[in-house]
Amino acid sequence: MGLEREYLDTVLVPLGLFLMIGYHLLLLYRFLRLPETTVIGYENHNKKAWVQRMMQGNPNDPSTALQVISSSISASTYLASLSIALSSLIGTWIGSSPTTPPSKLFMKDIIYGNTSVATASVKYISILFCFMLGFMSFVQSTRYFLHASFLISSPDAGVPTSYVEKAVIRGSNFWSLGLRAHYFAATLLLWIFGPIPMLVGSISMVIVLHFLDTNSTPLLHYCPSAKPPSRHMSRAVSPGLDPMLLPQL
Repeated sequence: MGLEREYLDTVLVPLGLFLMIGYHLLLLYRFLRLPETTVIGYENHNKKAWVQRMMQGNPNDPSTALQVISSSISASTYLASLSIALSSLIGTWIGSSPTTPPSKLFMKDIIYGNTSVATASVKYISILFCFMLGFMSFVQSTRYFLHASFLISSPDAGVPTSYVEKAVIRGSNFWSLGLRAHYFAATLLLWIFGPIPMLVGSISMVIVLHFLDTNSTPLLHYCPSAKPPSRHMSRAVSPGLDPMLLPQL
């Protein structure tokens, strides 16, 4: 029976990772080929329309656009800080861990699987890698959102709309990548309690993410907004106004 427990990790853990990686590869294929069927593609479509509308507005008053981007920067910064804090905690745990892993000390009778020191080190390093990947992704997300704020707040600079769109979309994509790294870390955290909870967590995560990542709302084709007429032009077309009096107004 003990020998069977030792081999549970070599079967169930790769199966759980295969489910998670396979799902995200399928999601990546759908995002590249059929973006309208994914929530990420749906959100990117709306963000492109938002950038175009903001760039068509008053270039001397980008306060609304900067407030929206500022909230995204704050969220990315918070999650980056959380990721590096958890990474530091796990790194400290690995560096000061005793010869016997905590799982073997406290839950040796209820954990099925390999509880050796080598396996415990693999668990912690895998979780650490996911949190570090999330940290780097959120930092890059903050970087691109900051770049977009600089571009939007440049009045009369002739910044192409495509430049701002690219910065916002890349910031959003790195945000999504950071969340995916946290999803992987959540399933690997269950591995500390054994390969069976890890496999169950992977299956549950794939089912939940399938419903969260699937989009059934048709993409809305936004109409380009016409620029409001200037004050001079509005007076020129006002009914009952003599054009000969325009230079006197």
